[in-house]
Amino acid sequence: MRLKPVPEPPADLDRLREYQRAVPLVPGDTDDCCARLRRRCDLPDRQTANDWLAFLRALGLAEETSRGFVRADAEPTPERVREGLRTGILFVPEALAALDEASPDDPLTPDDLFAATRDAVPRHDRARDPDWEAAWRDRARRLLAWLALVDLAVRVDADPDGAAEGAGYVAGDAP
Repeated sequence: MRLKPVPEPPADLDRLREYQRAVPLVPGDTDDCCARLRRRCDLPDRQTANDWLAFLRALGLAEETSRGFVRADAEPTPERVREGLRTGILFVPEALAALDEASPDDPLTPDDLFAATRDAVPRHDRARDPDWEAAWRDRARRLLAWLALVDLAVRVDADPDGAAEGAGYVAGDAP
């Protein structure tokens, strides 16, 4: 099963390590873990903390046990994060395939990725959020930024002014 949450990526993997360390070593229920993530990582709300908890689990950096969530005995290496993204996060295979087709002259933008995956957005997400398209476009932006963080993508500026909305990506050099 691939998970949907894709939080805003940190500046580097050291910061990701801080998120992982906010997950307890002794299993705790979801509410306790979310409260701890909020407090230690200065997250704005429980939903953001819950998204981080699910994302860390998808990356293999947290585990869900019968007694609750616990920090995994694994380091957030580029290889581990790449593998977690590939196997645990919704639309990563589609993004990687689109990145392989992209070029510096025609990079993959978040809007392009959203357009390629729009029809596969879960029906319940469309039904519960009247602004679901904007939310999933923003998710596409965050997903591409995560792929760039671990060298699965490289950011190129599609806009000569370097505006964030003009950012595009091509395939990175990571295996």
